[in-house]
Amino acid sequence: MAMVGKNCVAIACDKRFGVQALTLGMDFDKIFPVNDKLMIGLAGLATDVETLHEKFRFKVNMYKLNEDREITPKTFAHLVSSTLYEKRFGPYFVDPVVAGLNPDGTPFICSTDLIGCINFAKDFVVAGTASSMMYGMCESLWEPDLEPESLFETISQAMLNAVDRDASSGWGILVHVITPEKIISRTLRARMD
Repeated sequence: MAMVGKNCVAIACDKRFGVQALTLGMDFDKIFPVNDKLMIGLAGLATDVETLHEKFRFKVNMYKLNEDREITPKTFAHLVSSTLYEKRFGPYFVDPVVAGLNPDGTPFICSTDLIGCINFAKDFVVAGTASSMMYGMCESLWEPDLEPESLFETISQAMLNAVDRDASSGWGILVHVITPEKIISRTLRARMD
């Protein structure tokens, strides 16, 4: 899940690693930094998450070498889209969520489906098994122009309440709030049953 605030953006994920109803781990990374103002969240098949994380890391490094500058969030979203679309006949089973700040400080979020169709949003985007529950929570809790601490509280409450209603997600929440000055990262405890 990603949400927009006032000159900040937040991205959050659960920490469960499992196969259907079987939980195998409680510390699986699903959010990866792209640069100091941009992150990607990958919900889906664990092997595809790891493969795409490395593929995106390689492509971003090549972009930085070729262009001699950091990649912007919108350019990275299109890189994600084209990478997924390359494999449309045998797709990676992931739902990417991109969150970051543009060079002028404005927030940017988007998500894609498994073949790379981009969904740009001005408020929030969700992905994963609990997405139907996340939509309802985000619609009821999100407000425009939230400050970083209020944005953290809003995205945390939305994630915690949504994963409590989904048996195949949860076991802790990881939240990153990206501001122009820094990235605030916090881990929240959740139900573990």
